[in-house]
Amino acid sequence: MDAPDGVRRVLYNIMAQQLGIFEEEVRTIARTPHGGIVYFPAVFEAEEAASLFSELLATIPWSKEAMKMYDKLVDVPRLVAWYHDRDRLPAALDRICQRVQSVLGRTFNAVSLNYYRDGTDSVAWHSDHNEELVEDPVVALVSLGAMRQMQFRTKALPRGQLRCDLEPGSILAMRGDVQSHWEHQIPKVRRPTSARISVALRTKVPGAKTERP
Repeated sequence: MDAPDGVRRVLYNIMAQQLGIFEEEVRTIARTPHGGIVYFPAVFEAEEAASLFSELLATIPWSKEAMKMYDKLVDVPRLVAWYHDRDRLPAALDRICQRVQSVLGRTFNAVSLNYYRDGTDSVAWHSDHNEELVEDPVVALVSLGAMRQMQFRTKALPRGQLRCDLEPGSILAMRGDVQSHWEHQIPKVRRPTSARISVALRTKVPGAKTERP
């Protein structure tokens, strides 16, 4: 059976990216009935992205977290931080937020960060909680530091899967009903990999519970 048009388009875009054909162009990774996944490369120039990475690494109060798994607590394989509407953003984080809001034409009131120290740090399959987000939400992910791959899979069976390399200085925007149709993860990698920081911006409804990044 032929792959759906959306899957064929994404596979073509991935191959084209590897060949450098779509360098510096905005790309639609996948479409949903009322949204889609869109990739914006080089929103921050290389020197600026490197500077922001260094500043966030040095100034953000990173913390460890644990989660319950099989009746015991295990360490989350990354460091995290988060800020909400009433929190004062550090200067570097405020610059990032202003740039993303300008590019996407949206305002955000919640920022979370993940610090992947090396290739052994990861985040498992998940999707955002739509009930915590405003109507027609946008979840924006800014990548700084090492390039890591984000993988996507459909919630519907049989599962379709896609991949996207998240380059430093890029934005990945998940718009509309993406969280209802797709899950995503950052898998571990076996090769030596340097550190990466991911900055996630969301717009939450008033009174939404605190979601850990």
